[in-house]
Amino acid sequence: MNLYLVSFDLKPGVGDVEFTEHLSAYLQPMLDAGAISSWRLVRRKLGFGHVLSEFLLTIETETLAQLDAAFTIASRRDEPIESLHFHVNRWATNLSFSLYRDFPDSHRVRGQEKF
Repeated sequence: MNLYLVSFDLKPGVGDVEFTEHLSAYLQPMLDAGAISSWRLVRRKLGFGHVLSEFLLTIETETLAQLDAAFTIASRRDEPIESLHFHVNRWATNLSFSLYRDFPDSHRVRGQEKF
């Protein structure tokens, strides 16, 4: 499983629940098309946390090809996805992106490692 992580804050004056509704509307077509396996939005609780922003979005894909399909959907920049992306992107700030994978890899061969 690949985990595409996006940490971010909301711009001042942006409603958190309204933002979440727009985020769901943006990601649902990708979920319906099979371009992502699942997604989850979490919020930092009681100010605890490292240097990450207040919100953390996790998008799961089974393969990098699946993640590439999601990027293709977003990068077409056509309707209706363009307007949905706009309503998410315009309200987020301090964005940081990361890509993680399950470890150890399910295909990992053991006992032959050189390091």
